[in-house]
Amino acid sequence: MTADTEREPDDQDNPALADIVERNIRTIISLRQTAARDRSVQDRIADVITDFSGRTVFVYLHIVWFGVWLVVNLGGFGLRPFDPYPFGLLTMIVSLEAIFLSTFVLISQNRLSQEAERRADLDLHIGLLSEHELTRALKMLDAIQHKLGIAHDDDRELVDLEMETRPEEVLAEIERVEKRSLERLAAARTKMRSQVK
Repeated sequence: MTADTEREPDDQDNPALADIVERNIRTIISLRQTAARDRSVQDRIADVITDFSGRTVFVYLHIVWFGVWLVVNLGGFGLRPFDPYPFGLLTMIVSLEAIFLSTFVLISQNRLSQEAERRADLDLHIGLLSEHELTRALKMLDAIQHKLGIAHDDDRELVDLEMETRPEEVLAEIERVEKRSLERLAAARTKMRSQVK
């Protein structure tokens, strides 16, 4: 089923947007909804707990809970304490809650990072495809210019743009430059330390 067939009958096109932009928006929303539907039960539970624990109401509930617990267990209102100071039971409950909450947060973060990784792979693929298409278009324009006998300027940047980009070489260059930058930074720190002494 394509994004166009998934349109609601009452969807109105926005005249300020091109059809391709609207189609892309619908596709992105459809992909997000599919990913949300495909979550496992455990992921859904983890997301609900993480979502609730990340809200201000969660903090307010804890303030009320701790307040009531302290008042009761400090003998307030003439009640007999069931967890006297230093509140060992409260400490254990809060510790267990922290363990479970952090686990649920990590589960949600892992799922979100996997989704982000898939999107990054898609972005990389589209970027590489676009780069390849642009390189081919530049070469074709260069060939047309040559065939029509149009004066050919020797623009070095244009020649560089017509070269096919190899992602592994770009990554290797980024790593080399970062490593060189870190080495310079370490050398500068060493020099600064020696001057201080």
